[in-house]
Amino acid sequence: MRKIFLNSLLIFLVSFSLFSCNTTKKVKYFQDIPDSGKLVNIAKAEYSDPLIKNDDILSVFIQTLDPTATQLINSINIPTTTTGSSGLASLSQASMPSIPGQQGAISGFLVDHDGNITIPVLGKYKAAGKTTTELRDSLTTLAGKYYKDPTVIVRFANFKVTVTGEVAKPGQYIVPNERVSVLDAIAMAGDLTVFAKRENVLLLRENPDGTKTPYRINLKKSDILSSQYYYLRQNDIIYVEPGAGKAAATDASQARYYALGGSLLSVLIILFTRK
Repeated sequence: MRKIFLNSLLIFLVSFSLFSCNTTKKVKYFQDIPDSGKLVNIAKAEYSDPLIKNDDILSVFIQTLDPTATQLINSINIPTTTTGSSGLASLSQASMPSIPGQQGAISGFLVDHDGNITIPVLGKYKAAGKTTTELRDSLTTLAGKYYKDPTVIVRFANFKVTVTGEVAKPGQYIVPNERVSVLDAIAMAGDLTVFAKRENVLLLRENPDGTKTPYRINLKKSDILSSQYYYLRQNDIIYVEPGAGKAAATDASQARYYALGGSLLSVLIILFTRK
């Protein structure tokens, strides 16, 4: 009887181990990086500053020794309403005129269809086609005609990415800086679910003419870390497709319970039939 019990327990442990290994393999990122041994450095992805486009919203702050001198300009960047906190790090009004992950109004200077922004006192200025650094330098020179030793800060107020599909928290996210990667966006959305198709993530990128170009990303391979699509652009959409397991179970814990239940049932059947 003791021998039968030990054999049954061994069957149970082997079944559990095989199931666990299979699950880990399916959800693991960067499977081509070995767990041990000599690791090779991965080439970095090339990054270029995003260009300002029509319909972007920019926050433009001008700081001088007299805060009241530029109060009219700076007040345009401050949101009139807030709708609460989100999972992202909170930003001060002076650095980011919006609440990430929320649907509240975004304040700032709209880039019109001619590519211009209109700033009180400074007037209309061409913004489209420039980076925020280039626009900051140009506005600093322009503001120097009206203010003494001005400091200009220019940032995107609506640099948003959309993450949808098999992620924990799908939605639109306004990011606090321009240098955001695919992994950053996935982390903001709470990571992929166990049903996500990691080898076939879809990235939709908006072109200057409004069309979108699709790209496929394989998160199981490390070459994404040096890919030209590693860093995102404003209005990028990430869609994570569901895998075959989505239709078979509602979540990972339920699938695990089925496997454990089947193994336990096998043990009980063997014990009862050998009596």
